[in-house]
Amino acid sequence: MHMLNPHCGIDRDSRGVVRLTICNAGSLNILGTTVINHVREGIEALAADRDIRVLLIAGQSEKSMIGGADIKEMAGLDQRSAETFISGLRALCDAPRLFPAPVIARIPGWSLGGGLEFAAACDFRVAAHDAKFAMPEVRVGIPSVIQAALLPRLIGWSRARWLIMTAATIDAPTALNWGLVDVVAAQGALDAEVEKLVDALLECAPDALRSQKAMLRQWEELPLKESMDLSVGVFGQAYLTGEPQKLMGDFINRKR
Repeated sequence: MHMLNPHCGIDRDSRGVVRLTICNAGSLNILGTTVINHVREGIEALAADRDIRVLLIAGQSEKSMIGGADIKEMAGLDQRSAETFISGLRALCDAPRLFPAPVIARIPGWSLGGGLEFAAACDFRVAAHDAKFAMPEVRVGIPSVIQAALLPRLIGWSRARWLIMTAATIDAPTALNWGLVDVVAAQGALDAEVEKLVDALLECAPDALRSQKAMLRQWEELPLKESMDLSVGVFGQAYLTGEPQKLMGDFINRKR
């Protein structure tokens, strides 16, 4: 593993799949300001590399990908420093959303608060059979904010309200049923399920996937007609990459 910085370890294979491991943040991978900044810097540095096909985010232990934000640090904040802290966490959670290639969250163990917000900002969430999820902020005197705003889009308003207003902990099967995660792995099969998803993404055209991700993000903000109008130009631009000509040609020739 190559260390980009003290909190980001990088493994890269010949397929263009990069695994970013969040390191040296305790067994639960807790997000204090230094960890937040280093992980954001690591993801942003990788974003410029067009040879990356898939980015996988993992934790150093099997207890968590990201357990949550650092309560010890947050307990000492005031209004101004609280806004600075949460703005840094927002920028970290934006990093996978803005990353050009698909991003997979590998989720064992606990995913709490800021850790769940980060997972929600990834494109795909693959959870272990015994993963647990919660938004416990209201129990320690703060609201759930920043990328918690993604939760109603993922799981609907009623379930998002339940999660963030009762601070309930839900298990992996419930998270799957709610649409909070995409896959729950059988016991011992988390990496195998991640690899199935990686293989599926590698079967797709890389430029088309990058274009699709960017367009999905724009669809979140635009009215329906504008979303359709935007997509016409994006469809045309796909032909500038050469991918449609090659891959459609390959398909036609296979059929003969």
